Amino acid sequence: MRHILLTAALLAAASPLAAQTAASPADEPPFSPEQVRAHVEFLADDLLEGRDAGTRGYDIAALYVASRFDALGLTPGGTKGWYQPIEFVRAKFKDGAPATVTIGGKPFDNGTDVMMTAFPREADQLVEAPAVFVGYGLDSPEHGFDDYSGIDVRGKIVVLLYGTPEARTSSEIAAHLNSEKGKMAARRGAIGVITLVTPKLTSQMPWKRLAAMSASSRYVWVGTDGKPFSSAPEIRATAYAHGPAAEALFAGAPMSWKRVLAAAARKGAMPHGFALKAPIRVERHSVVEKMISPNVVGVIPGADPVLAKEVVMLTAHLDHDGVDPKLEGDKVYNGAMDNAAGIATMLEVARAFAEGKEKPRRTIMFAAVTAEEDGLLGSQYLAKHPLAPAGGKIAAVVNLDMPVLTYDFTDVVAFGGEHSTLGPIASRASAKAGIKVSPDPLPEQGIFTRSDHYSFVVEGVPSIMLATGFAGEGREKFMGFLSKTYHRPQDDLSQPFNWQAGAKFAKINYLIAREIADAPDAPRWYAKDFFGDTFAPNAPKAPKPASTGARK
Repeated sequence: MRHILLTAALLAAASPLAAQTAASPADEPPFSPEQVRAHVEFLADDLLEGRDAGTRGYDIAALYVASRFDALGLTPGGTKGWYQPIEFVRAKFKDGAPATVTIGGKPFDNGTDVMMTAFPREADQLVEAPAVFVGYGLDSPEHGFDDYSGIDVRGKIVVLLYGTPEARTSSEIAAHLNSEKGKMAARRGAIGVITLVTPKLTSQMPWKRLAAMSASSRYVWVGTDGKPFSSAPEIRATAYAHGPAAEALFAGAPMSWKRVLAAAARKGAMPHGFALKAPIRVERHSVVEKMISPNVVGVIPGADPVLAKEVVMLTAHLDHDGVDPKLEGDKVYNGAMDNAAGIATMLEVARAFAEGKEKPRRTIMFAAVTAEEDGLLGSQYLAKHPLAPAGGKIAAVVNLDMPVLTYDFTDVVAFGGEHSTLGPIASRASAKAGIKVSPDPLPEQGIFTRSDHYSFVVEGVPSIMLATGFAGEGREKFMGFLSKTYHRPQDDLSQPFNWQAGAKFAKINYLIAREIADAPDAPRWYAKDFFGDTFAPNAPKAPKPASTGARK
């Protein structure tokens, strides 16, 4: 693996801008491939040991970003200077202690045919309750899902199918509904959720790989009440059940597990719920440790006395997956593309704004967030503890996560652009750089719900995520990265980076942020859009153009 000395990378990042892109007109800031390269080479160096949240490597990366903000003349935007420190708890299973799910008297050890993670809210946990099958466990009658109708789950553990019925809704909405099942169960009075592992889930993640996650630590940020945050604190027992464990759940029930699977396999089918005869007993013992990891936040105050209270936020996650001593050979998850490249883009956009002659009308906030790889935790904390000026608000979020910079892209994708006026804003701004905005090339993956911008969507803020596009050789390059490099030690500096593409990507994101910042009106959700109606029901909406191709 290529090794770059920290001193050399720092000197490169601070060097004169001798090799800026030459084609920029006089009224537009230049964008530097060398600056992008210097940032990526520092952040993805082996000495930062994969930048895992809560580690020394992450803290060095955070200091690097703060020092760059400082050198550019930005204003500190955190609660402690450049930093927004976040207290986390990290839970892992206690060595030698039982971790079992007992179904109808038959125990299943964690990591065999059941999978649980450690539980940060209760170090020593024992939960026993009757079980109820609730189909897919969806409680959203306004969208045609009413799985709890006529079923009493108060004080019980619900057993539900993973995912949503096929062809009933878009992948993005399905991903959102799937993530809300715990809250839905809690609203109905349940105390636990057992998720049934279906062929759809194992096609995405083989059971062996999912079961191996039982050994992983679990991170949660701590709220102002001093307790680990949970969107559904009433849900105490959670697990996945596979194969023999799933069969045991349906022993003596009106339908066997085999028949339930057959019923769910029919397109659009929604199996009805019923009580299960086998009670469930969950036991797990966790060691809970505290740690601190900060978001890093820099600000360029808006020049307009009215609009300055509205914040245009650019986010990129600074963390990656650290070091795995169990791996053979290379053990460092450097995260060069994921997401040193996104941070480098953000820093280059910050430099363009800081050195530009015309200051933005709205305030621009740059946030390098922590613990994305642990569940979007740093951005979730920031979204729930916003750092907008007094009396202000976050007007829009543009997220930079894993641009694949190995090819000269000719299009970009604005994931989520069809849900708000950020879509046409991105199209107009990109066109100034000769780049088109293409539709989501991977709609089945629900990418809009899977990165840091989504933390702000949940708080009602119009948001998009920019990625390099699939036109020309883009699809081959991007999909090749996903299949061979993503979340592997191979995501390092040995990849054939195209630094000119990095400068171009930074320019496009600058143009998008500039248009949002200077427009007379803040971005709006489209009328009758699922996400706008769900998370910002009372916010003013914009008419949805027929050409957005948005899916309800």
